[in-house]
Amino acid sequence: METVCEKGGIATALNAKIYGNGSETLVLAHGYGEDQSAWQLLLPLLACYFKVVVFDMVFSPNVNPKLYDPQRYQTDFKGYINDGRYYGGFERSEVNEIYKNIEQNFTGWVQNFAPKAAGQNNTATGAKFEKTLGRMKPYIALTAAKTVFSSDFRHKLPQVMVPCTIIQSKKDVIVPQSVAFYIKNNVGGDATVKILNTEGHFPHLSAHNLLFRVLKETIQIKN
Repeated sequence: METVCEKGGIATALNAKIYGNGSETLVLAHGYGEDQSAWQLLLPLLACYFKVVVFDMVFSPNVNPKLYDPQRYQTDFKGYINDGRYYGGFERSEVNEIYKNIEQNFTGWVQNFAPKAAGQNNTATGAKFEKTLGRMKPYIALTAAKTVFSSDFRHKLPQVMVPCTIIQSKKDVIVPQSVAFYIKNNVGGDATVKILNTEGHFPHLSAHNLLFRVLKETIQIKN
């Protein structure tokens, strides 16, 4: 393990690290409510083939909260939610309720949301997600959630010309399968959807061996 940037800067601020000594570099970016430990099960496998870079997103509880500027991440884009022609999994009223719960009872919202996101059969994953999500500063959790739900880049999909593989859990209360196929049908280049026979939003934690098998095929890892 080595630090990406020894002299400071953004790499140090985001706790960036490198694992492995491969000739090609693979960058792993975690999602909302997580930190770089989300990749702890996949890292030993991927580091056998790649130089793997991991880091903490600026909203992560591991990053100095002074570096998070809510104004910088605000957006006036239309929601990436159900709009009649598109099913994103959430109605506007549901999103507003999420905002309200985060603002008024963050701890209670975390305890309720984490197991649902992880899937009912993934209690260990739910507990891990609850821990990292619960460590977020509530005001950061709220503004980051607003960015997630209000950002809409669907109009950019036709500009994506590189081949894409979209990996999706069979059952995910956060992102339904319809989203994966919407992306496939609207990107400009070739795209493939791989449905994992698992439940929950975090297959990198709950079904990492299954996910790795798909990754091996996707990024052409040779034994």
